[in-house]
Amino acid sequence: MKDRIQSSRFKGSRVQEFKSQPLNSETLKPLNSETLKPLNSETLKPLKEGWRWVRLGEVCEIIKGKKPTLYDEKIKEDYLPYLTAEFLRFGAKPKYCSIYDKNSVRVTKEDIIIIADGSNSGEVFFGYEGIIASTMGKLKIMNELAIKDYVYFFIKMNFKELNVPKRGSAIPHLEKEIFYNLLLPLPPIEEQKRIVAKLQELMQEVERARTACEKQLEAAKALPAAYLREVFESEEAKKWERKILAEVLEIIESGSRPKGGVFEIKEGIPSIGAEHLNSFGGFNFDNIRFIPKEFYEGMNKGKIQKGDVLVVKDGATTGKVSFVGDSFPYAHAAINEHVFRLRVKEPLEQEFLFWFLYSPSGQEQIQQEFHGSAQGGINQKFVNSVCIPIPSLSEQRRIVSYLKQKMAEVEKLRNAIEKQLEAINALPQAILRKAFRGEL
Repeated sequence: MKDRIQSSRFKGSRVQEFKSQPLNSETLKPLNSETLKPLNSETLKPLKEGWRWVRLGEVCEIIKGKKPTLYDEKIKEDYLPYLTAEFLRFGAKPKYCSIYDKNSVRVTKEDIIIIADGSNSGEVFFGYEGIIASTMGKLKIMNELAIKDYVYFFIKMNFKELNVPKRGSAIPHLEKEIFYNLLLPLPPIEEQKRIVAKLQELMQEVERARTACEKQLEAAKALPAAYLREVFESEEAKKWERKILAEVLEIIESGSRPKGGVFEIKEGIPSIGAEHLNSFGGFNFDNIRFIPKEFYEGMNKGKIQKGDVLVVKDGATTGKVSFVGDSFPYAHAAINEHVFRLRVKEPLEQEFLFWFLYSPSGQEQIQQEFHGSAQGGINQKFVNSVCIPIPSLSEQRRIVSYLKQKMAEVEKLRNAIEKQLEAINALPQAILRKAFRGEL
């Protein structure tokens, strides 16, 4: 399917910039003929025979939602869900309101709903029955020039054009001049029906492909835990000597930062916090913070060395671990007060310790030492409760080599699936562009 649409490019039909005009409180009224920008046949791309260009405002209008009285539960049969963006996008629990409330704007499953305010302005939905929120609108087809589903797909294609910030604000807002002046390539009604049927078929294919790909990605993400269980929960592992982690540790310490914070410090020594440890045992260096070189040189604890095992000590990601390997990009760096640095003494390899603490067995033991609320954490005493299996040094090294190989294979697989999913997610827009060029 992707091959059929890959070569096509949409030349676009975005109108020139218009003076920003917010939605009316009740109705996004269609612009009259004087306000609608006139069509210039000399600048319009030629269409197929029987097709013509129209402004979107010539075929539809948007009726804005209002603010009725809301209730937490459905009190009577004539109470319907209050349809907010959170409900439509994420399935959030709705509030309810009466269909007889003077401020109720009702929609059926046949109506197109559009988000008019907020970060997802311009996104469209259908298949819902309820009362639309004041930040929403419902689409009304005004004449027989266009069918509803054809207009729905056209608006869906133009989401980026519609999702623009309101003048003087960083928050997107549906601007009526942009919406109503979008150029709509309009074929005869029967051709619209054929295009809609084909689009529905292709979108179903895309959705099936996306679902299959997402399942593959979830399976790939589960592989690391499976490989770690294979090692640390095997029959062989049950025969290994076991020690309390505190017995084999040489160092457990956390770092620090200057008083007053580091937000204004733009250069110096990288300061690694919980947010920089990723879920794959590595690091995310976006939004890195710094401490002054003089402060770093005066630190007695928290200076990062190659081979360190880092553990998040508090907050929502308590217990997350990362290994400072050869790919760590900084010759000098420090941890902040939210991270522990662990170093062991023989007979334990640093990287073997990392893989154990990263494993489901190690994570379970760490989480058992979590204290406090959601912003609680672990203290240095957690190492007195974590029991670690210790095979021979040669076996540790073999296991480290095996796990590194397997995790590299998993990362390669995961990256390939993510690229495939990215390509699938791009297909709907490519299909829509092709459809509205008359090439479907």
